[in-house]
Amino acid sequence: MLRIYLTGEPCLLADGRLIAAEQLPRRQGRLAFAYLVSERARPVSRAELAEVLWPGCLPAAYQAALSALVRKLRALLGREVITSIHGCYRLELPADAWIDTEAAHAAVHEAEAALRADRQPAAYGPARVAAAILRRPFLPGADGSWVEDRRETLGQLLLRALDVLVEVHAWNREPALAVRVAQQALALEPFRESGYRRLMRLHQSAGDRAEALRVYERCRRLLADELGTTPAAETEAVRAAL
Repeated sequence: MLRIYLTGEPCLLADGRLIAAEQLPRRQGRLAFAYLVSERARPVSRAELAEVLWPGCLPAAYQAALSALVRKLRALLGREVITSIHGCYRLELPADAWIDTEAAHAAVHEAEAALRADRQPAAYGPARVAAAILRRPFLPGADGSWVEDRRETLGQLLLRALDVLVEVHAWNREPALAVRVAQQALALEPFRESGYRRLMRLHQSAGDRAEALRVYERCRRLLADELGTTPAAETEAVRAAL
């Protein structure tokens, strides 16, 4: 099976052969590879790919630079892997190719479905797999709107995976683990009030009312200092219940 990793350092593993990130041609090569993998269901025009590689500042000779970059990728991956027709490129992968970001997406859906069905043990494994993949950075060192959009999407997936893990740990009577994962989720999305409410309830269920109130106070100060607003009624209700 062909395995492709786009998080962390991009690389491929096929038939025992590793193509590491440093073998891909520079930053643009890694970005072009990641984009063609992600958009492999359709042909990608040269102009579209060039805009991803050089966002907002196409070099004067970008067409020649793009052709040279694709030649290097073909030399590394095989000419038949990157096809071109009518000014478009397309990445041709085996049907059973495994891509880490897509595997994480499927794992989050599997975990959430198991949780909705009250099958907490079945939710744990997929959520752990997704979180392990999604904790790695996506294309470190790259920039541009497409990269930022992908990072935002993957970040939201990670939050969903962490949400499942919190619920599973709480169900399994592992309050310390549930609190730790809930804190990780809050660090990723500090303005998400539902995360504070959940952490307050976890501390309350563990019998630590003082810590639950400290979590509320942290939420209140953040909203006041950064947004000039106050906690929502739902958050105030949790505090009142303490």
